[in-house]
Amino acid sequence: MLSPKMLHLLLKSDPPMDNYIGEMIVGPIRALFMDEISTGLDSSTTFQIVNSFRQAIHILGGTAIISLLQPAPETYDLFDDLILLSDGLVVYQGPREHVLEFFESKGFKCPERKGVADFLQEVSLRKGRGVSISAIHFLLL
Repeated sequence: MLSPKMLHLLLKSDPPMDNYIGEMIVGPIRALFMDEISTGLDSSTTFQIVNSFRQAIHILGGTAIISLLQPAPETYDLFDDLILLSDGLVVYQGPREHVLEFFESKGFKCPERKGVADFLQEVSLRKGRGVSISAIHFLLL
């Protein structure tokens, strides 16, 4: 169910998202799969949505797999685990806290002032270096 504030954000966005349908989760759900839920939303709204799912998932003991393109650092920090894919193959799967250590061991170091999610997207642009990430899936466990 959408709150009046969320409904206002959806209808007043540019372009208007009045063709989106709100869904209500009823009953025990163990797994949620969401693709590009942030399309057309600002980073604050995306953070609020992901944070709400995170709280529900942790309380109910489920899993959410969410695909996001370049989430803001505060949204990225909400995720427990990551799955990074390249051409349909898993490049990294594990705790969010270990992803930088993993890529450093492969020769990819995140610059100090770069957000981790942005760095992971940039790794995909480094042709000829052995890694090309085509999708980043974030997990709430």
